[in-house]
Amino acid sequence: MKYLRQFSIILFISLIGEIIHLFVSLPIPASIYGLLLMLIGLKTKIIPLCAVEDASIFLIEIMPVMFIPAAVGLLDSWGILGPILVPFIVITLLSTIVVMAITGRVTQFFIRIDRKRKDKENE
Repeated sequence: MKYLRQFSIILFISLIGEIIHLFVSLPIPASIYGLLLMLIGLKTKIIPLCAVEDASIFLIEIMPVMFIPAAVGLLDSWGILGPILVPFIVITLLSTIVVMAITGRVTQFFIRIDRKRKDKENE
């Protein structure tokens, strides 16, 4: 029953994100609105972490299973992807490297800010 309640909270936040997406005409996916709402709710403690923690852990654990339909779809589209396989792989690898580099830089930036803040508090 606990998982059902926690999953319902997550789905409700996602539904609100979908509703926001209907009324705001920005090219932002509804799931991003939902993630931002969940982040705001957790940071402001409107949604306590214990209210969604177990269901979230479960969803993260089964995440690899969610990629199976996409992989099967790629295999099903082999006739279309075959001729452009090399450019597809190059673009995928380059974009992955760029995303990893930018993510690392942003993470280092926030770690430095956090260290400076902690150093100032310790002084």
